[in-house]
Amino acid sequence: MKIYDISMSIYPGMPVYKNRAEKAPVFQVTRDFSAGTVYESKITLDMHTGTHLDAPLHVVENGKTVESIDLSRVITKCRVIDMTHIETKITGDDLETVNIRPGEFVLFKTRNSFTLKFEECFIYLDESAARYLRDKGIRGVGIDSLGIERGQPGHPTHKLLLGSETVILEGLRLAEINEGEYFLIALPLKIDGAEASPVRAVLIDELP
Repeated sequence: MKIYDISMSIYPGMPVYKNRAEKAPVFQVTRDFSAGTVYESKITLDMHTGTHLDAPLHVVENGKTVESIDLSRVITKCRVIDMTHIETKITGDDLETVNIRPGEFVLFKTRNSFTLKFEECFIYLDESAARYLRDKGIRGVGIDSLGIERGQPGHPTHKLLLGSETVILEGLRLAEINEGEYFLIALPLKIDGAEASPVRAVLIDELP
């Protein structure tokens, strides 16, 4: 068995969506060894920091929240699909060629995985691709950008997927991952009422 960590590290100065300062994590040491025998710290963290899961409440009024997600949806078989040839966005036509199966959890490996900074023109999933995946009845979808869509008025990709309670993972790191079948573990923190949560996402490749 081989375990691949496909999560972003969380640290001061890490890449955040659109490089917005208010989205950056803030670390603070609250006790150190100069004041006693223990070291303690705290962090102020946007729910959409780094590798994270979006719950329906993110775009659906009164939608389900993180703690209500069935954990079998994020502890599951998945398939990594290599889309590194895509230059701007993944469309429904692109997905017609990769044989998406109902009930799958698919992770899209794109050029995003090969940069350590936030790129304004990141590869994303457009509305036609989201509709295709929704109609296929997939279990979940992940991508290696900090957002699954960009520049689409009304956020249709999010709404199509989260409106059908499809799990969305964003901020994956897939540069070292080959296309193929894996076992995914991507557990969100159990935060009542939250619309999203950071996750520690790993892939397990069960070697013969």
